[in-house]
Amino acid sequence: MRLTGEDQKRMAKSYTTNPEAYRLYLQGRFWLSKRSEEGFNKSIDFFQQAIAKDPNYALAYSGLADCYSLLATYGDVSPRETYPRAKEAALKALEIDNALAEAHASLAYVKTLFDLDWSGGEREFQRAIALNPSYANAHYWYAGVLQAMGRSEEATAEQKRALELDPLSLSINRDLGAAFYLARQYDQAIEQERKTLELDPNFILAHSYLGLAYVQRSMYKEGIAECEKELVISPSNPYALAELGYAYALAGRRAEAQKVLDQLNQLSKHKYVPAMSRVGIYSGLGEKDKAFEWLEKSYEERSLGLTVNFIQVSPAYDGLRSDPRFTNLLRRMNLQP
Repeated sequence: MRLTGEDQKRMAKSYTTNPEAYRLYLQGRFWLSKRSEEGFNKSIDFFQQAIAKDPNYALAYSGLADCYSLLATYGDVSPRETYPRAKEAALKALEIDNALAEAHASLAYVKTLFDLDWSGGEREFQRAIALNPSYANAHYWYAGVLQAMGRSEEATAEQKRALELDPLSLSINRDLGAAFYLARQYDQAIEQERKTLELDPNFILAHSYLGLAYVQRSMYKEGIAECEKELVISPSNPYALAELGYAYALAGRRAEAQKVLDQLNQLSKHKYVPAMSRVGIYSGLGEKDKAFEWLEKSYEERSLGLTVNFIQVSPAYDGLRSDPRFTNLLRRMNLQP
């Protein structure tokens, strides 16, 4: 094997000389991979400890940025509160090391999902991949951006590359199932999410898309059961509640869907609940005006989260796409309808 000059530089690079900071960084990445509110909060603590040990540890700042971004993405904290923190941490990482792939990917994530700057985010993802072609997260997140921009073939290629690089990643495996779901290949989605759950039966996000795929196959009993499993794992998770409400709506169980909406309203008195959590339920109930009311609130608070990556193709919004209000929203999101 022959190494290029860039390969040699990358292999010789030392990110920190403090072994304790490195250990704390690895613990932060471990908890971040859980994709849960508890995991995000623990990982923030570990990354902050790593930075305290080595204030010039750019990788730890990049990890911190990812924590803040994902807290917002998964509906645990207000996006307008945490995405600015994520950008600040990513820029700090780049200030320390402008050639750090992870930091460029962290900044790209904020640029796309919060700033809705698709071209700027794409440049940052491409820079990250050029600096470190083996960084799976860059390919994985870039795939979502390509999906949002309607470049599905490129998105699939990036997703496959991410899985090749990190075949045991729960998130990447789960998102392959999500890709099948969005392509209306529900049987493949079910198969893939079952494989993901073999890696970790308590990975809530795999239960999520498994449940959604069952619902689209009109297997309502199975879909509702998966949504209920989500709530056993994370009882106050607003998106888990939202998916249960959506399943009830499509199953024609309107009273139970309305009860979930009431639960979300009650939950919002005690913690942040993203506006986006109501949209799918109202859409499933056929209440378009209510769905657009909450969709508009989601846009204003930037709680669209990962939905921006598939809003143009998700089955949950099929009943809304023909409405001019939907086209208008896509234009304001800088997405060409």
